[in-house]
Order: sequence, then structure tokens, then C-alpha cells
Amino acid sequence: MKLNELKLLEITQYTANEISLNDLSKGSGIAKNTIKKYIEYLEDAFLIRLVHRVDKNAKRFKRANFFKIYLTNPSIRAALFAPATAGDESFGSLVETAKFSQWFHSKTLLHYARWNNGEVDIVKVSEKEQKTMWAVEVKWSDRFYDSPKELKSLISFCHAQNLNKAFVTTISKEGSKTRESVEIGYNPSSLYCFLLGYTIIENQKSIDMRR
Repeated sequence: MKLNELKLLEITQYTANEISLNDLSKGSGIAKNTIKKYIEYLEDAFLIRLVHRVDKNAKRFKRANFFKIYLTNPSIRAALFAPATAGDESFGSLVETAKFSQWFHSKTLLHYARWNNGEVDIVKVSEKEQKTMWAVEVKWSDRFYDSPKELKSLISFCHAQNLNKAFVTTISKEGSKTRESVEIGYNPSSLYCFLLGYTIIENQKSIDMRR
């Protein structure tokens, strides 16, 4: 493997973070077209997936200058670099990666929402109606269960999309609270991943039985 390819493997440490081809090019000294092709190779090998951005109105940007890169399995980062512990700064990104890696098995097209002063981690947009069907904020903390008022971006996005319910993941807290007319359902990250995986498998079984 060439040296520049080894450098490019370092993009995996940015899993769950927004980045652009310009950023990757400047950081590695490699041409944008080369990086783009390499990302395509990694996607074809099912090692990474790109997730694209929508704005507060759930509209795709005409030019996809920014996107998020997700490892298809968070353990890949540990294999390439070093294992992470629950207290590491990068652990929240790996938790978010774990959720997306589960969703990738369902073939559901997902986005993240970002605008000038806010972001929501996972949104499902109806392509026909250009409307958000549901939204999830990934938190590796129990703080937002005790203080839902801090979920300003999520609540603002729900108001803009006429959503009356949203979901937030935690470390251990579970329950439901209402803030500014938005019902917020809380689930521990481990339980969220388990239920999501179970649902995907059961849905696939149901599809197979109808064939």
C-alpha cells in the first residue's frame, strides 16, 4: 500500500464527524479527485458509508460539499488505531457510529441535519414529500434526560418539521418527557441498538415469508 493511501486511512478516525473533500485534501496533501475515488473504493468494500446533510427544512444541498463518514463497524477504528473506553473523548462518535452501522443493514436512506446554529444526528426524510418522518439525537450522556431544555437544536428542528415526537439516546436513562410540545423518548444506547437490530431482522423475516 502506498504511503498516501496509509495517510488516507486516517479518515476513519473522523467517523461520525462532518468533513469535506477540501478538508481531507488539505490535511493529507492529496488531490480531491484521488480522495473521492479512494472513498468510493472504501464504500464498495463496505468499510465506510457516507451520510449526506439536509438543512433545517429537510432539503438536500445542491452541492454536497460536506458529509459525514461512518465506519460500517465501530470496531474497525480499534483495529486501526487503539481501543476506546467509555470515558474517551472519541467514544460518543463511536456510539453514533454503532447506531448507523445497525441502520445500514436496513438499507434505509438516512441523513443528518445541520444549519447555522444547530444539528440533529439522524433524520429520516420522505423523499417524495421532502418532509422529516422522525429524528434521533445521539448522546453519550444522561444529562439531557435531567435537562431536556438543553436539546435546543432537536426541539427547534421538530418545530420546523412539525414533529411532535423525537428520540434521544442516553447511557442508562429511559423514559419520556415533553418539552415545548415535543415528546422526547429516551433510550439507553445499548437498548436502542438491540431493539433496532431485532426489528430489522424481524422485518426481513416477514419479507422473506411473503416471497
